Amino acid sequence: MLAVEDHGMTGPHPSKYELEGAKVYVHEEGEAAEVTHIDVEHPDINEIIEPGENTFVGGKEGGVFVGLKDEMLERARDYLAKRKEE
Repeated sequence: MLAVEDHGMTGPHPSKYELEGAKVYVHEEGEAAEVTHIDVEHPDINEIIEPGENTFVGGKEGGVFVGLKDEMLERARDYLAKRKEE
């Protein structure tokens, strides 16, 4: 496996909160999917992006950036406030 630096990713930072146990899959179209897509799965994600809501994703070196709409930003701030209390 290559180091984070080899991919140009920024890696850990004090302002980043890892979603431990998050799963990422490339889901191939077929029996269980109409089109090939990427799934990012972790129960905490639904505290920020509710099922059925849409947002946007942009590519970045070594990964993707998930942009949040105003209502999602508010939920993200609430989520982070709770995480900081832990």
